[in-house]
Amino acid sequence: MGIADSPEAVATAGATTSPRADPDLNHTLRRRPSAGTVAEFDSLNDLVRDSGVDDSVGAKIGGGGDNGRIGGSDGSAESVNAVQDKKGLGENDRAADPSAAKFTYRPSVPAHRRVKESPLSSDAIFRQSHAGLINLCIVVLVAVNSRLIIENLMKYGWLIKTGFWFSSRSLRDWPLFMCGLTLPIFPLAAFVVEKLVQQKCISEAAVVSLHIVITTTSILYPVVVILRCDSAVLFGVALMLFACIVWLKLVSYVHTNYDMRALHKAVEKGDATPSSLNTEYPHSNNLKNLAYFMVAPTLCYQTSYPRTACVRKGWVFRQLVKLIIFTGVMGFIVEQYINPIVKNSKHPLKGDWLYAIERVLKLSVPNLYVWLCMFYCFFHLWLNILAELLCFGDREFYKDWWNAKTVEEYWRMWNMPVHKWMVRHIYFPCLRHGVPKGVAIVIAFLVSAVFHELCIAVPCHIFKLWAFIGIMFQVPLVLITNYLQNKFRNSMVGNMIFWFIFCILGQPMCLLLYYHDLMNRKGKLD
Repeated sequence: MGIADSPEAVATAGATTSPRADPDLNHTLRRRPSAGTVAEFDSLNDLVRDSGVDDSVGAKIGGGGDNGRIGGSDGSAESVNAVQDKKGLGENDRAADPSAAKFTYRPSVPAHRRVKESPLSSDAIFRQSHAGLINLCIVVLVAVNSRLIIENLMKYGWLIKTGFWFSSRSLRDWPLFMCGLTLPIFPLAAFVVEKLVQQKCISEAAVVSLHIVITTTSILYPVVVILRCDSAVLFGVALMLFACIVWLKLVSYVHTNYDMRALHKAVEKGDATPSSLNTEYPHSNNLKNLAYFMVAPTLCYQTSYPRTACVRKGWVFRQLVKLIIFTGVMGFIVEQYINPIVKNSKHPLKGDWLYAIERVLKLSVPNLYVWLCMFYCFFHLWLNILAELLCFGDREFYKDWWNAKTVEEYWRMWNMPVHKWMVRHIYFPCLRHGVPKGVAIVIAFLVSAVFHELCIAVPCHIFKLWAFIGIMFQVPLVLITNYLQNKFRNSMVGNMIFWFIFCILGQPMCLLLYYHDLMNRKGKLD
């Protein structure tokens, strides 16, 4: 027996010669299937379609034309009936020969026609849908964590105290509360300075000096208040976050107005072409725009923002309910899981390394849950609620950072307000002044590290630079993951390194370090 050169030749030869050689067989193939064989037709059509046999091959198998095709181009039984009804054939004619189905897919037709990859192979895994696996992971997570919650409650009981949400000590934090209420004084002072320079009452050098004083005071003022008051750590962190946001907004407001003044002067001299931004500058800098910017979910100042048409009250209510639920979940995990683990652990740098690794790994899972809930509550729920109430249109507060293949991609995608601020007011100004790209990236990480240290070390009254070191450690990780991504294309090696270092090792380690240093400080004070 000869073998054809291609699968198509085999299919064509086997399909065209057999019916013509046997007239009775050709007569049998022309008969119509019964209604009882529709399911069999469907399975055969699926087999033909999966094997890559097209309609022309199917027609040749059946003797040519519509007589040999099972359901037309889409392989459905309805198409078979439509063709039969068109030729005037009824249900009795269709039930004439139930054995016709066995001739529709011949053994000589090739079952393997194309080069295909397995769905889980490295080349095809990211082109497949994994919805079923995601559902499986959700079911497993729910089952496993439900068991852990029940086991924890049976072993330790209900550990959440009534003072978690409110206690008598919270009333002693009124200096921090008053400090937060007085922070809007600094944007107002910056606005007065901008109005003075617009009216040419002060020089540019005086404007720069005054703005440096205002912005520096806006960040040092809360630091002094927190350090002088023995307040709760949670309230101190909230105040420092608020102060850092005010500082970032002030820098953007000042830097943008400085650039707009420079462009306006260039247009007046004829060195630049006028634009809508240049022509609106003196009038657009008003108190209303500044007030909107200070409460808007953005850190980059501009005279106008994309706006939505209305406020969806029902949508806002649903997001608020979600915010309350996930905030309660965070509180439950912190009080029921994280606090007992941290209290029962030793200092990770002053003991058995194997024990420290076990504590970090045990702490990593609840810490990861809290961090993910925090991200969802703040970046998705709260910022979207604020944007909806203010009709703020640009709501790209984050991107798909969970798919980041390098650490650099993660830092570009997970916090878009800060990333846009860094690019606008740190990175590109450095490049315009001739700073190399690598140095500009290091400067951006340095600024981020300083503010991370302020937000954690100041409320804890501990200056061990753990947060600063953790952020600056991202610089070599950026280089490592970029190298791995360039070497292994289309891989997720960098993503795995990010998840392991950042969420499994980094955050739990920092939490243990700051907790034990805080407990040691309180022990010395007592």
